[in-house]
Order: sequence, then C-alpha cells, then structure tokens
Amino acid sequence: MSRESDARDLLARVARDHGPAVLASSLSAEDMVLADLIGRERLPIEIFMLDTGRLHGDTLDLVGRIEQRYGIAVRMYRPRPQAVNEYIVRFGRDAFYESVDLRKECCGIRKVEPLKRALTGKRAWITGMRREQSALRGDIAIEEFDQTHELMKLNPLADWSETEVWDYIGGYEVPYNPLYDQGYRSIGCAPCTRPVVAGEDARAGRWWWEEQGASECGIHFSPDGKLIREKVL
Repeated sequence: MSRESDARDLLARVARDHGPAVLASSLSAEDMVLADLIGRERLPIEIFMLDTGRLHGDTLDLVGRIEQRYGIAVRMYRPRPQAVNEYIVRFGRDAFYESVDLRKECCGIRKVEPLKRALTGKRAWITGMRREQSALRGDIAIEEFDQTHELMKLNPLADWSETEVWDYIGGYEVPYNPLYDQGYRSIGCAPCTRPVVAGEDARAGRWWWEEQGASECGIHFSPDGKLIREKVL
C-alpha cells in the first residue's frame, strides 16, 4: 500500500528532522492509525490528547489500550479548572447549545487553550485530518506551516479515504472506539457528537444543531477564523 509507506516515511522524516514532534490525538480512527505507525516503528514522537472533561468513556478507554499495546505513555492535557468553572457559573454547563459563540468559547477553554500548552516547545505537530472528511478540509496539505503556533503541521493521512483508514485498522487489528460501530464517524465531546445518517459527511455529527459547514472546534483555525492551510512548497 503506497499511501501507508508514504505516511510511514513522512513520520520517520518528521521525527528525524523536526523533533520534538507530537501527534495530537483525538483517539479517532485516523489517529489510531497514526499511533500504530508510530508505535510499531518505535518513532520518537510524543502522543498527547486533550481530555476536555466531556469525552465519552469509550474514548478514554483507548488511552490504556495504546499504552499497553505500544508501550507509549499518552500525555493528557486538560482545561484550566478556573476557566471551566467561570464558564459554567456565567453561562451554564451546556450553554454551547444556545449559540455558536458560546460553543466556540467552550471549545476555546476545553481544547484550544490546552492545545497551545501541548505545542509549546515543539517543532512539529501531526494530525489525522483528511480532505474527504468535510468541505472545509477539502484542500488541506500533507505538509503545512502553522503560522498560529509557528511550527510545522503534518497531515499524513490527508489523501486517504475512509475505506483506506478502516482497511488499515482491520489489517493490523488496531484498537478503535466502539462508538464507530454505532454509526459515529467523527467523535468529539459526548454532548456535541451524534451518529450520522446516510448521505451525510463524516463530520455532520459534530455540533449538528448549528448551521452545516461550521463543524470545527477552532484548534485548526487561525485567529482570523480561517482553516490553517499554508502549504509547504
């Protein structure tokens, strides 16, 4: 499988030339593929996840499975308790259902700010984003420069299809979130994620109550609200 070889070679090159590098894992199917490639090749790439405090139990269970299978410690970054408490007191725990602004503020506290901490001191970060996932991601590059965080950003599976992801998982018996077997195709915080129906794109189950086309939390966006996609030539 040439794409598998390309992804493996890219990860090895990033580890060699752009360390310290990290995989920002949401424990999605794509991120489990990347964790498997990193783990089996014993690459010096840290894996971290953002524990928002609202994740499914099935999602969190994967952390132990990664650590046991590959001998890799997954580093956890959590939101600042004071910021979470202030949001809840001011707006309510589930205020994100009320407006896009309140949802983005919740994402900012639980994901965007912890991500900044996770990327501090790193030279490259790796994601499982794919072009096929949504229209917003349709032209992401495999290699980019992230101006917001001022480091390289790699999307090794950008040109993979959903079928190729699942073929890899099946072929190597990679552990994955059982919620996928219940119709989920993109999994985030429990109150903000639902299964998708036929004809919907993979991220339609994220923040489904909002206008379609805005299904991003902000960690891949620049301050001007645009998806970070400065291609490396």
